[in-house]
Amino acid sequence: MYRILLCVLALLCTCSAWAKPQQLYVGVLANWGHQQAIERWTPMMEYLNQQVPNTHFNVYPGNFEALNLAMELGQIQFIITNPGQYLYLSNQYPLSWLATMRTRRHNGTTSAIGSAIIVKADSDYRTLYDLKGKVVAASDPHALGGYQATVGLMHRLGMEPDNYFGEVKFLGFPLDPLLYQVRDGNVDAAITPLCTLEDMIARGLIKAADYRIINPSRPEGFDCQCSTHLYPNWSFAASESVDIGLSKKITQALMELPSDHPTAIKAQLMGWTSPISQLAVIQLFSDLHLKDNSASRWETVQNWLKDNRHWGIFAIFIFLVATIYHLWIEYRFHQKSESLIATERQLKQQAVALERLQSASIIGEIGAGLAHEINQPIAAITSYSEGGIMRLQQNQQSDVQATIELLEKIHKQSTRAGEVVHRIRGLLKRREAVMQDVNILTLVEESIALLRLELTRRDIQVTTKINGEPFFIMADKVGLLQVLVNLIKNSVDAMTESPSKHQGKIILELDFKEYQVNIYIKDNGPGLKVDSDTLKATFYTTKADGLGLGLAICEQVIKEHDGHFSLSNRNDTESGCIALLCLKKRGSENPIEF
Repeated sequence: MYRILLCVLALLCTCSAWAKPQQLYVGVLANWGHQQAIERWTPMMEYLNQQVPNTHFNVYPGNFEALNLAMELGQIQFIITNPGQYLYLSNQYPLSWLATMRTRRHNGTTSAIGSAIIVKADSDYRTLYDLKGKVVAASDPHALGGYQATVGLMHRLGMEPDNYFGEVKFLGFPLDPLLYQVRDGNVDAAITPLCTLEDMIARGLIKAADYRIINPSRPEGFDCQCSTHLYPNWSFAASESVDIGLSKKITQALMELPSDHPTAIKAQLMGWTSPISQLAVIQLFSDLHLKDNSASRWETVQNWLKDNRHWGIFAIFIFLVATIYHLWIEYRFHQKSESLIATERQLKQQAVALERLQSASIIGEIGAGLAHEINQPIAAITSYSEGGIMRLQQNQQSDVQATIELLEKIHKQSTRAGEVVHRIRGLLKRREAVMQDVNILTLVEESIALLRLELTRRDIQVTTKINGEPFFIMADKVGLLQVLVNLIKNSVDAMTESPSKHQGKIILELDFKEYQVNIYIKDNGPGLKVDSDTLKATFYTTKADGLGLGLAICEQVIKEHDGHFSLSNRNDTESGCIALLCLKKRGSENPIEF
């Protein structure tokens, strides 16, 4: 028994869940604001809830843009609006009219949409022709009664609405501010939907004696004045997402609504009727679109120029001046560009000349040592060649093996002299960078060899340390050799000028990483007296006879190698300076780390 009760309860809960009403949203055009729209149409939703089982209708108030967006996003399934918005939406989303409203006023007519053009009672405006160039207020450019009906009237009268008024201010909803703007003199006239003036007078918001309707007419059976033709009333429409069976039930419920029902009274209607023909609205829109499209852009420009000739002439003058100024700027820019290119070319030539001057200065400083180093192999060659000549002159029996050894010694010494000369020529002959595979160890040995006599004469000890597995780098051999010689020579000069008498030491440490090699040149001199950037500036020097180019050139050469160059004081127990060069491994694309 207990299990049976549980099953029954579960079945009841399931049925309750199945019976949950379907939530449906009806968009309504809120002419007088959201609150008024909710109050007006909520009883209609409650009536439909009773007439259509398992449904719950909700009011979704909004202006034209809000309702258009809600329909696009699928937030509403139905809409109650004027035929103007219906035609606009039906061109984008499939809609179907379910019923047309019979207004509670005007004997229940189904054609109750039009415009009333309202001015102040004491104004001089009697017809639309008097409003040319004036300021006009309206609710929305898409409002059928609030603007478009008046535009249709102007077309029939041969007017051009786009440029007829001086300005059209679209104030949106609610409609009350339209007449307040007329009352306060902010606009000359207001275009309002039919009966807006009479409704505001009935509510005590304005006085009838203060206003007047131009181009007035009062159709038979109507209690409101109108300035334009009348068009079909609001209708109830459904989107394509609504089931046909549900649409039929809603249509039947609307048709059966009695005129004296409280819901009909609250909604200000006498019930609903079958959808009436929208031909009048279609013809109005067709006329508006046809006339809008018939005027080409050039005709629009011509009309504007005709009405604003002085501004047109001024605009053409400004255009001509701007064009001439633009051409002049381009000419000056072209001239400046050529001048800058020529200046850049001269600076590059001067930079090469300065590099050669710096190289010559270095050669001059170490000239004595180079002369001694060259004299040694030349003296040996002279000695060996004289010994060979003496043997031949004394008619000594030729010893082939001894002659070969003698010639090998001469060849070795001549090769040594040639290497010295080659190094000197490399330093003096600075040219455009030529990148090639370089063994950095060999380059370090060559730089020490160029300064060997200078190092010996000044009793400076040079030590080379190698960490990691050596590899080749892609570099400009001559430029990099000049950098190494310059930095070692700077260390030699710094230690020579140091007041302390300890033995000078230079350590060349090569630290081979995975993708780069770091070259440290450490000395035990006095260290840096100024910051690194100042020392590397062009023409800055701490030497009495220096040119101030060495470190600047070193900086430029290392930049050409996508490397890094820095100077700093030692941070260990020794005083002195550390020059750091970071260069990429051959073929590496990784950025330098330092």
